[in-house]
Amino acid sequence: MTNAAAIIGPPLLHAPVAADRRGMALYGLLGFAAGLPFYMFSTVLVLRLQAHGVALTILGFIAWVQLLPTLKFVWAPLLDRYDVPGFARFWGQRRGWIMLAQIGIFTAMVAMALTSSDANLAVTALFAVLLAFWTTTLEIAADAWRIELYPTQDQQGPIVTANLWGYRSAMVAAGSGALIVADSGGWTLAYLLVAVAAFLPFPVLVAMRPDAAVGGQRGTALATGLLASATILIAVGAGAAAVGWVALALASGAGIDAGSNVTPWVLGLCMLPFVAMAAALPRIRRASADSAIRTSPLIGPYVDFFWRYGFAAVLLMAFVSLYRMGDVLALNLSKPMIKELGYSLTQIGRADGMVALIAGMAGVGLGGLLVTRWPMAWTLTIGAVVAAIGNFGFVWLAHQPVAEATLYLATACDQFGNGFAGAVFVVYLSMLVNPRYPGAQYAFLTGFAFLLPRMLAGAGGAMVGVIGYDGFFVLSGILSLAAIVFVPTLSRIVPRTDAA
Repeated sequence: MTNAAAIIGPPLLHAPVAADRRGMALYGLLGFAAGLPFYMFSTVLVLRLQAHGVALTILGFIAWVQLLPTLKFVWAPLLDRYDVPGFARFWGQRRGWIMLAQIGIFTAMVAMALTSSDANLAVTALFAVLLAFWTTTLEIAADAWRIELYPTQDQQGPIVTANLWGYRSAMVAAGSGALIVADSGGWTLAYLLVAVAAFLPFPVLVAMRPDAAVGGQRGTALATGLLASATILIAVGAGAAAVGWVALALASGAGIDAGSNVTPWVLGLCMLPFVAMAAALPRIRRASADSAIRTSPLIGPYVDFFWRYGFAAVLLMAFVSLYRMGDVLALNLSKPMIKELGYSLTQIGRADGMVALIAGMAGVGLGGLLVTRWPMAWTLTIGAVVAAIGNFGFVWLAHQPVAEATLYLATACDQFGNGFAGAVFVVYLSMLVNPRYPGAQYAFLTGFAFLLPRMLAGAGGAMVGVIGYDGFFVLSGILSLAAIVFVPTLSRIVPRTDAA
């Protein structure tokens, strides 16, 4: 908690705290820092590869880079347990990890800029994976801090709104700005400019006052932290390269190429977590408070979730996997479809500029407001409906003459629904978390929530090849609506406690 106080003053010394303007400003800044890189390893990267003639099926495979955030529960406990040498000595644990992550984001994006010819897709994928990894690391630290400081639904609403406003503003600045710059100045310049913008919060954090609980010399802490960061970045890069080499070798050995239809295999893999959870639940439910699996620093936070919710945990995980599926499926292939319709990168960039920003922020604002005033079941339902309308809008767009006004309307519907559903969903997941394990459990929930959608998104190119763009976006909209079926049952689920 001391880190928060060091940044925004005495009112955040103790948790819980009120969601005041200083807290909202802080989380707006953190959201901006995390949002800038996202499009650069997702939609912008897809359009860049499409411009270099990469096959649609391969573009779908590239979407699997976004699986990194779904796996963040693997390394999330490390952020709660360990400090970044040097940085933590002066600025505290949370800011230390955020500063390291920003250095990682900057270096990965510069590397993507310098390899913008995409002559070697394996190298492009490696740097995209590293960018996704460090972006996710920043989010882990910020999310854990948010849940510690603002544990109630009323407090989460304004903070989540501010965080998503910052996040979406950055996504628009990166996505729209990068496309417009790339259309005139090339992909290298686009990635370099976004890399510089993504690094701007770093000197702001450096200039902030030290963590009162630690202290030390600013210059010494900064130098030590930079040296430690360089070592960590090299180690993570080498590890990612090794894992990638093995993955490519296995894919090649299995005969997976640009003509492969991997959708059935993806669906089968996505079922495995549900089967594993159901098999382990009886033992977890019988575990006592002092049992090894509940007290373990590595698996204890995750076991706790299933111990508290029992077999209802399987239903919860199915719901969170489905709720944002339509938006995730549409994310990577909506831009290639729009480009094929005849729109230029500049036109797409303008649509993803002020239109997407205003619509998305309106959706986030309304969702963040209603979640503090209405029952969660109602806001979840509305979120699913408006998200589905956004997906259906792409089907409508495909059958209209090429005109920026229609592109703006389709983009606005998509971004409003995405923003509304996103704000409600973040608050809902935060309420499922045990405050004893905020970082690990929130990382697990958000990671699992996007595991199935992002795995299916990787097969999106193959799906379009079978059912076409119309069928693809109709399906994504229907999947968003399907989440509503779970809502009545979810509202009756109550977690047990040790006293139960």
